[in-house]
Amino acid sequence: MTLKDRRRVKMIVLVALMLVLAIIYFYPVFLMVINSIKPFGEVVSSAIALPKIFAFENYPIVLERMKYVQLFFNTLIITIIGIAGIVFFSAITGYILHRRPGKYSNFARLFIITPMLIPFQTIMITLLKTMTVIGFTGSKIGLGIQYWGFGIPMAMFIYFNFMSTVPKELDESAYIDGASTFRIFGQIIFPLLQSVTATVIVLDVMWIWNDFLLPLLMVNRTNATKTLVLAAYSFVGQFNTQWQYAMTAMVMTVLPSIIFFIVLQKKIIAGVVAGAVKG
Repeated sequence: MTLKDRRRVKMIVLVALMLVLAIIYFYPVFLMVINSIKPFGEVVSSAIALPKIFAFENYPIVLERMKYVQLFFNTLIITIIGIAGIVFFSAITGYILHRRPGKYSNFARLFIITPMLIPFQTIMITLLKTMTVIGFTGSKIGLGIQYWGFGIPMAMFIYFNFMSTVPKELDESAYIDGASTFRIFGQIIFPLLQSVTATVIVLDVMWIWNDFLLPLLMVNRTNATKTLVLAAYSFVGQFNTQWQYAMTAMVMTVLPSIIFFIVLQKKIIAGVVAGAVKG
């Protein structure tokens, strides 16, 4: 067997393995979709079978019962607030810490990224008590701000590594021309961070949009503050679960974030690769 043939065999095996993994990961999503268009009896009797009767009426029913439009905008507001703070603070922090190295910068960077190692479950009771005291529970704005603290460590880590790809000479030239640090960052550096910013935005949108536990603790009182994920869970009860509606609600909940991911997936790959290998 020639070298070319061996490479071809290796490529075929690799593609086959990737297809198998893709099928394994996609299968639960496939089950969710097909069960969203089944009547209750078919879901209960055989969840893995294709639908015999297509119950497309599940979608308008769920759309009305979960107040989809109102909760969509609730989730959108929370996500926008969370993403805006994460991108702004993590980008400027990563820039400053990278451009001004030293023992204090190293300590600050270590201090910022350490929370990534702490499981959320270990601090959620303390967090709930603290947010109640300062009035951030039951508030879409308050929940969005809380995501800053959980999202900045990872985003700052990505920005910090990516800054190695931005020449320091740009800063030095701007300083000579009399530009301030914030002006250099805003007008020169940040526009060069488009790929990594797209990566941070998409990854955090997927996280915030589909998050369940933090909204459950903070905004689960009324429909005025609930998110789509919480509304989808309302179809699951202790004694009676409407599985067909629960599956439909989950499809309608995750679909916007999936579309957002597909549209920007190329920028995600470019940003992750650049931020991982540089620095």
